[in-house]
Amino acid sequence: MTRTRRPSAQTLAVLTALADEPGRWRYGYDLCTQLGLQAGSMYPILMRLADRGLLETSWEIERVPGRPARHLYRLTSTGLAYAETSAASASAASASAGSAASAPVSGVPGAGPAARVRPARPARPRLGDT
Repeated sequence: MTRTRRPSAQTLAVLTALADEPGRWRYGYDLCTQLGLQAGSMYPILMRLADRGLLETSWEIERVPGRPARHLYRLTSTGLAYAETSAASASAASASAGSAASAPVSGVPGAGPAARVRPARPARPRLGDT
């Protein structure tokens, strides 16, 4: 029996960012700064999606002297369909759980599932940014 899991909030954010411009090649650092995710979270997500055939990967063709080549990612047609389905499922699940999320848990007001979600950390400034 194959077990199907819902994608995490971070994975959904990555899929959504890639689905905004499905034909555009993106690199991991670009996605990290856009989404506020740390590299330790981003790259395992990208590798998992690529292993499942949802992302197409390539190395940067035009290399910049003094910088290593970047690994680029974009959604496959299967990945785009998965991103759309996952986003629709997530919005439907959050809409149906909206009233349950605000309900008290164990009699503690504000202790619903939404109260336990930590916001993403802001992206670190790049070198040279002041």
